[in-house]
Amino acid sequence: MEKVYLSWEAVEQLINAVIPDLKGHHFDSLLAITRGGIIPGGLIAEKLGIVKVLIASVDFYSDDEGNMEWPVFMQFPIDSLLHGDHVLIVDDLWDRGREVTSVKERVEQAGGTATTFVMHYKPHRSIFPDDAPDFYTAITEDWIIYPWELDRAGYGV
Repeated sequence: MEKVYLSWEAVEQLINAVIPDLKGHHFDSLLAITRGGIIPGGLIAEKLGIVKVLIASVDFYSDDEGNMEWPVFMQFPIDSLLHGDHVLIVDDLWDRGREVTSVKERVEQAGGTATTFVMHYKPHRSIFPDDAPDFYTAITEDWIIYPWELDRAGYGV
């Protein structure tokens, strides 16, 4: 697996390439998954004119035997903010797909209609073989390092 460092310009180009497809749909709100979905979500909300921007934070923990637990939502909008809305869910990466699919399920349980977008999709690693993001900018097997991650975890170049 190769490390690929994206520039801000590359991120902008990737998002601009998918905006025409997204404009073909109506979204009442955008739900960005922290932390990776905040910046692409903000860029997309601005380009599509979505003013209702919400945040979801979800994590997964394993028990002592390494069994995966249910998702833990540290932050999530109340149901009334999602009910009846067509919600665009945004994250930076679909690696295994757990975060995006968990957030999508939670939006649907609240009575919203969910459409998913990720910057990069890794179908070879997904644990959901019958599911995929509705929109993505690229399929990859690489380790993508976004410009907003460069100062975090020693990625500096």
